[in-house]
Amino acid sequence: MRPTKQDAMSDFQLEAIDYLDDEFAEESKAETAAPATPKTPPAKRQSVVLKEDVELDFRTKEAYKTLRANLEFVGDDVKVIAVTSCTPNEGKSSVSMNLAKAIAESGKKVILIDADLRKSVLVGRYKTGAVRCGLTHFLSGQKSFQEICCSTNVRNLYIAFAGPVPPNPSELLGGKYFSVAIQKLRDVFDYVIVDTPPLGSVIDSAIVSKQCDGSIMVVACNEISYRFAQRVKAQLEKAEGRILGCVLNKVPINKKGYYSKYYDKYYGDYYYGGNYYGTKSSKGY
Repeated sequence: MRPTKQDAMSDFQLEAIDYLDDEFAEESKAETAAPATPKTPPAKRQSVVLKEDVELDFRTKEAYKTLRANLEFVGDDVKVIAVTSCTPNEGKSSVSMNLAKAIAESGKKVILIDADLRKSVLVGRYKTGAVRCGLTHFLSGQKSFQEICCSTNVRNLYIAFAGPVPPNPSELLGGKYFSVAIQKLRDVFDYVIVDTPPLGSVIDSAIVSKQCDGSIMVVACNEISYRFAQRVKAQLEKAEGRILGCVLNKVPINKKGYYSKYYDKYYGDYYYGGNYYGTKSSKGY
């Protein structure tokens, strides 16, 4: 039986991930030459510069480092992690990006997959400029994975942005391209972080969680009811997804309350940027 054109395109797309593996191996040896016999013709990889309006403060950076450390203690078999939330605007995309940065800063190669195909915010929020193609192009068979994989100004961090909004996001995420790509990316990167849509709004996250080693729920403080969060958790469990834990986001640490007392007690005596947190002194050591 002769292979169809679609099968040939599929092989080309997925072999491009193998080429990425060869490319990273060469980079680790500090060699600039391409592999002598690449598995697929090299495509020009996109490069973006991530910009932020607000620099993270000391306490927020430490919180992401703590989250990174907690994931390392989960086990070395947890490499592909989905991040979801109950509703929009809980900060799951910010958590995904900053977690990926924290992992990259520890010296491990990580790729952030923007699987929020319906309403992605990463390109606009981090002012990356023009991104020619994204995950939608790969899942629909239009581009190879290497063409949608972007290198960044953060060492060891790579991103595949969502791309244009497709008419069938759930079907694309549940298709073979996404499944096989995730399996191949396990062999190329130390961690794969997948930013998914809010599970309380659409079912996409449950579909993606089947391909991941575990999921993280992001819950905004004082915005989501306990009962609603439990329903979203139950939905993940029905999809047979492993729940690694929950990230409590948007904690009002400057106001009186349990969480503000906890953070002030824990970080209050730490020094940062010439000032002491929790003290009136502005002198350094």
